[in-house]
Amino acid sequence: MNVLTRNHVRVTGRAGAPVVVLAHGFGCDQNLWRLVVPALERDFTVVLFDHVGAGRSDLSAWSRERYSDLDGYTDDVLQVCRALDLGPVVFVGHSVSAMMGVLAAGREPGAFAGLVLLAPSPCFVDDPAAGYRGGFGAGDIEELLESLEANYLGWSGAMAPVIMGNPERPELGEELTNAFCRTDPAIARVFARVTFLSDNRADLANVTVPTLVAQCARDAIAPPEVGAFVHAQIPGSRLVTLDATGHCPQLSAPEETAATIAAFAGRVG
Repeated sequence: MNVLTRNHVRVTGRAGAPVVVLAHGFGCDQNLWRLVVPALERDFTVVLFDHVGAGRSDLSAWSRERYSDLDGYTDDVLQVCRALDLGPVVFVGHSVSAMMGVLAAGREPGAFAGLVLLAPSPCFVDDPAAGYRGGFGAGDIEELLESLEANYLGWSGAMAPVIMGNPERPELGEELTNAFCRTDPAIARVFARVTFLSDNRADLANVTVPTLVAQCARDAIAPPEVGAFVHAQIPGSRLVTLDATGHCPQLSAPEETAATIAAFAGRVG
């Protein structure tokens, strides 16, 4: 199967410029980057894609076996980079895709000029014994997953506004709800377990490429302590806090998000 078709890869922006690859998170697709793309494509080659099972990807390529952990998604990221053959890229991973970037750069650092980890979380579950705060107790995560599995559409309507934040801008929560509801529930159930139960804390130290950790100032899903942890574990990384509310700053604060990505990519690309 053609990798670029499988992941509905689109390339826009300036030909021959440094390459920025934008990777979406759980329940979303490449459309959620649309507000940052115009600012980036003036100075960069911009690559957009959908994870298999999302957006306009080839759903026939999805299998529970391949996508039951982050390794299948990480393989896809590397395959997309190889297929494009545009040289080392700046990979921007939002939420769970940040950890795909971490894993991919750990495997093939030469494929990456740098990483931007946007609202990342290496582990959503608190680990009191290790002094780690992920934002959720183990029981909270299990309740969340049970609710999702029992009634995905109902869960989407309840959780999307919480994830998005910005209650004074209900249209943002509605957009995320609609994105969730476009995802096949069977695929979403598997991806949700991958997203919320993965623990990639030990993988952070393997990153050797320039890395920017961009956290949101007010994020119910990935609190500031998580961004600080990621920064502390990745040698030489930089940490910035966006003046953004919610877990999707590419929608709630697109200008600041685009400027932050562009400043970093312009230095390392």
